Amino acid sequence: MSRAFQLVLFFGLTVGGFAQPPKPQQSTPPPVIKEEDPPEEDASLIPKEYVLNPLQASKELITGNYYFKKGNWKAAVKRFTEATRWDPGNAEAQLRLGETYEKQKDMKNARVAYAKYLELAPDAKNASSIRKKLKG
Repeated sequence: MSRAFQLVLFFGLTVGGFAQPPKPQQSTPPPVIKEEDPPEEDASLIPKEYVLNPLQASKELITGNYYFKKGNWKAAVKRFTEATRWDPGNAEAQLRLGETYEKQKDMKNARVAYAKYLELAPDAKNASSIRKKLKG
């Protein structure tokens, strides 16, 4: 054997040997994708769920009163309606809603709100005047 061949053989064996065949890779199965409904992209389209929340109803009532004083009837109706949804037993919100509808000359909705107000607070100080509005 030649001296050069002996050196190559020596270094090849000590450094790690000759080229080894590559190890077979273990294939992983592709991830399983479950079919689900896509999440709603626009949060405003998700229906709001109302539960009894007197604090939120109070906030809506205060904001509605602000809009009422400014003469923004549409915003006031929206806030008073929200207040009645957060607290269906809130008589003041029903009264204010009726007054706002009356300002808009929407007597049909005003009567509904006033009737609900009288149902919630039949002994209120202004109950007689509200009853007159419902009759007339």
